[in-house]
Amino acid sequence: MDCKAALLECDGDISKATDNLRKKGIATAKKRGGRATSQGQVQSYIHAGGKIGVLVEVNCETDFTGKTEDFTSFVKDIAIQVAATNPVAIDRERVPEDVIEKEKEIYASQAKASGKPEKIIEKIVEGKLKKFFSEECLLEQPFVKNPDITIQNLLNDLIAKTGENMVVKRFVRFQLGESDN
Repeated sequence: MDCKAALLECDGDISKATDNLRKKGIATAKKRGGRATSQGQVQSYIHAGGKIGVLVEVNCETDFTGKTEDFTSFVKDIAIQVAATNPVAIDRERVPEDVIEKEKEIYASQAKASGKPEKIIEKIVEGKLKKFFSEECLLEQPFVKNPDITIQNLLNDLIAKTGENMVVKRFVRFQLGESDN
């Protein structure tokens, strides 16, 4: 029913209707953001002949939603994403401050070494840091199965579909031969 209404609202333009539905999904996700999430799933994923393993926990509001095929598929997709991309953190707020400072120093010294003027170095650092977050923060990464959307978009779509708040709580990725550093 939402699809039909969106198409009517956009005079049959599928692209505009899709954008409107996505925007409504984001609004729904923000509205539900404060609700408690105590149910959900922990999923595992083993990749590359047993050389990479992932555990991921995603929480939702009710056990009913936590058992649905859509939710299970989403959690498995998150595990595959973590295996494929090895993110540093779930979101930029959870990236350790020392990692951010180190990246800023590297980007600033690269810009200085290439002879960039002082006044644009800060903008260069901001741009490179934004790119760093999009590559290293799980929710900001392009989805490996569909690079046109981010993991946050995928999460927002599921929140809109189920009407429940959901949170990617934590993940851990193991790689054979990887040091403990």
